[in-house]
Amino acid sequence: MTLSTQLLNWYYENARDLPWRKDKDAYKIWVSEIMLQQTRVEAVKDYYQRWIERFPTLEVLAEASEQEVLKYWQGLGYYTRARNLLAGVREVCATYGGEMPNDERTIQRLPGVGEYTAGAIASIAYDRRTPAIDGNVLRIFSRLFCLDGDITKQATKREVDHLVRQHMPYNCPGDFNQALMDLGATVCIPRNPRCQMCPLANLCEGYAREVQDTLPVRPVKKEPLLIHLAAGLVLRDGQYLVRRRPERGLLAGMWEFPTVELTEKRFAVESLKEGLQNEFGQEATVGKREFHYIHTFSHRKWDISFYHCQWFAGSELLEGVRWLSSTEGNPLPWAGPHHKVALALGLA
Repeated sequence: MTLSTQLLNWYYENARDLPWRKDKDAYKIWVSEIMLQQTRVEAVKDYYQRWIERFPTLEVLAEASEQEVLKYWQGLGYYTRARNLLAGVREVCATYGGEMPNDERTIQRLPGVGEYTAGAIASIAYDRRTPAIDGNVLRIFSRLFCLDGDITKQATKREVDHLVRQHMPYNCPGDFNQALMDLGATVCIPRNPRCQMCPLANLCEGYAREVQDTLPVRPVKKEPLLIHLAAGLVLRDGQYLVRRRPERGLLAGMWEFPTVELTEKRFAVESLKEGLQNEFGQEATVGKREFHYIHTFSHRKWDISFYHCQWFAGSELLEGVRWLSSTEGNPLPWAGPHHKVALALGLA
């Protein structure tokens, strides 16, 4: 049997039951693929269900505010994905009359849509014979054909693309791509691959040479940069001082408690008091530490402590800064660990 036949036979017996596989709705596939970037399948399922209940069609999503969209994305991280998805559906409505394009080149021109996502949508929703190459596929084919090239390099990616196209069937390319997704997620996993249960073990050069654990080749990841932060829980008449982060950069547009970066951890109280005065025009006494979190992003790690602060004087608030109480009915999208604190204080 051919590689594709063996793989598809396995897939039809073992396909994962995923909510976005219930139909071939291109919008739903788009949402799921964007959510699945940098996020585990099990974590995405509940977010996806809530999202589709609130935004069942791209037209409904296109009419939503960015703040509401970010709130429904809360906890998935990498919030640029949500902004691009919103911009993308608005473009589909404005340019294509609300009809999702059906070829990968046009789909890829939408905001935030790369080659992989375009290939997944085009193949699964429209049966286009186009690869959807992500880390799973790069890993699988590196092991199958014993490729010694760095999978972060374009030359290796082109080699894998060529191999995938060679073996992709004409009649069910979407199933083939989804079979590779499932194989990479459940069998040909990054560490300790389950070769004994792999439907392609008899074809795998890496397994035959017993080098599957050393493939694929990739550069060693750098440790994320550690940044110490102090945040103030500034309380005034039952309300907390909060601010919206800048429109560009990490966690853009999300809300947080006043935060300062520390050059020396031991100066947290002094730095926070000074930051409240200089950046917010507010004066407060800084009390005990209430919360502490380590929050890791892709390239940086926050070591952030939250201190109880009692307000006693201040000037008019700057734009993007406000007082927030637990009685307000419009929850804000919070930045990273600030969401956990907001939940604990009844603000989210």
